[in-house]
Amino acid sequence: MTAYVIGNITVKDPEKWAEYRSQVPATLVPWGAELVLRGNQAKALSGQYRHTDTVVIRFPDMDAVAGWHNSPAYQALVPLRKEAADVDLVSFEGDE
Repeated sequence: MTAYVIGNITVKDPEKWAEYRSQVPATLVPWGAELVLRGNQAKALSGQYRHTDTVVIRFPDMDAVAGWHNSPAYQALVPLRKEAADVDLVSFEGDE
């Protein structure tokens, strides 16, 4: 079943965030993942949304999500991510 990772992001350091963002796509390739959306908040239509950016990544399944997130390639980027932004990552199984 298709799985998704959604990242809700508040950028703290734009230069470090740009560096991190440039390196993430290569970590997705071995897991068959696809970057679906990288976007900046345009407008909260209902309620409040405290983050500035959002990312949505599609994976073939939850095993691929876990493999990517725990991979040495992605884990090497986590310290940079923590310096660059406050990020809430959540995984979901698609309801297809």
